[in-house]
Amino acid sequence: MRKEDGNLKNATAKGFLWGGMSNAVCQLLNLFFGIYLANILGPDDYGPIGMLAIFSAIAGSLQESGFVAALANRKEVRHDDYNAVFWFNVIVSLLLYAGLYFAAPLIAEFFCEPVLVPLSRYSFIGFVVAGFGIAHSAHLFRELKVKEKSIALILSIIASGSVGVAMAMNGYSYWGIATQGILYVLVRSVCYWYFSPWRPSWRVNFAPLRYLFAFSYRLLVTNLFLRINCHIFSFILGGNGYYTRKDVGNYTKANEWNNMGSDTVNGMVNSVAQPVLARVADDGDRQLHVLRKMVRFTAFIAFPMLLGLSLVSRELILVTITEKWIESARMLQILCLWGAFIPIQSLFTNLLISRGRSVIYMWSTIAQGLLMIAMLFAMRPYGISSMIVAYVCLNILWLFVWRHFAGREIGFTLLMFARDTLPYLALSAATMCATAMLTATITNTYILLPTRIVVAAAIYIIALFLCRSGELREAVDYVKSRKISKR
Repeated sequence: MRKEDGNLKNATAKGFLWGGMSNAVCQLLNLFFGIYLANILGPDDYGPIGMLAIFSAIAGSLQESGFVAALANRKEVRHDDYNAVFWFNVIVSLLLYAGLYFAAPLIAEFFCEPVLVPLSRYSFIGFVVAGFGIAHSAHLFRELKVKEKSIALILSIIASGSVGVAMAMNGYSYWGIATQGILYVLVRSVCYWYFSPWRPSWRVNFAPLRYLFAFSYRLLVTNLFLRINCHIFSFILGGNGYYTRKDVGNYTKANEWNNMGSDTVNGMVNSVAQPVLARVADDGDRQLHVLRKMVRFTAFIAFPMLLGLSLVSRELILVTITEKWIESARMLQILCLWGAFIPIQSLFTNLLISRGRSVIYMWSTIAQGLLMIAMLFAMRPYGISSMIVAYVCLNILWLFVWRHFAGREIGFTLLMFARDTLPYLALSAATMCATAMLTATITNTYILLPTRIVVAAAIYIIALFLCRSGELREAVDYVKSRKISKR
């Protein structure tokens, strides 16, 4: 093995380890605070926040403008590059907030919710604060400082979650959720400043934005559509009062739990995928090998986790946030089917970015987004469940479009894709079916939830061991080597 291959493998493994640990801890913390808040609040309280999500998401894409990826993919980055991005983000954040501040009455009128006027003006402060940390986040991302970013995320969740719960307990309902969001980006940005040695200067030269924007403008358009795709459901549900605030709240909670599951894997993958793929972009065969390893590892983790979440969604909701959220459990069962594939889609999109194919990334995302919007509007009269099923099916089918582009770039064929993913998909599905049958006679929800988790985990691990899974063996070997090195 070449020395550079070994170094890259170690950096990737370390990134996956810290990314995995970080995302597991973050999602557990989010779960803890989410459960506490959901027990205090109800779907009506989450509805207004869900209605505003798309505006914050769009503003976040505009302020970041794809510069993080642009900086990560440059061979050399200077102080002026980071400095130009920093001041651009600050200026754009302030301008966006001013625009949305005056647009607040129009937003409230669209959703037929007067409370959105003051709530939106307060909630949108969050992305102004976030603008001060984007350049530092880019620096940590480029240098593969996954450990430092992990610590920042964990601290921000603890601080913001504690305040959000305290406010909810004192009757502030959705104001507590909004405050939680603001504090999250504030603490995260402060931590990024602490961990990154780079500092902005008052001597500003915006010239670097020209060549950075030449790479990032396509990512900007793409990210806008990605954010729209993620939040369009709540926007369409609540628009013109078509569905109630409670309906929007239930979907918001179901989507939140689905994202917790998929983000546990997706965050781990995204923390290393693009920088690592970019480093081997000049060697197509090597990049294909790296991508296939990542796809197999992602399938090994994502399929059992998300299909398992779908299996226990009803029991999980009943035990943790009570029967008042039972409608969200049915939505969660369906959403998890798409959540299992989200990390794999992220790998394909990171591959395209690493190879400078941001045009393909942009137009594919735009096409997917436009189809999504048209499909959701067409399905809206048939009920929320029909909309969610159509949403999941379209996203899973579009995964093959991303695979097609990956195949065209580095020869990642459909057969390779099937070999790398289908074994884990089939094994995970069989595991969940077997678990459901073995636990079918248990009627006590509090016994059924842990039993299903333990039985599913045992069946999956034993099956992997019997099949001599390479991913399981490598994961165990890596953990053992880490323990030995610390002695």
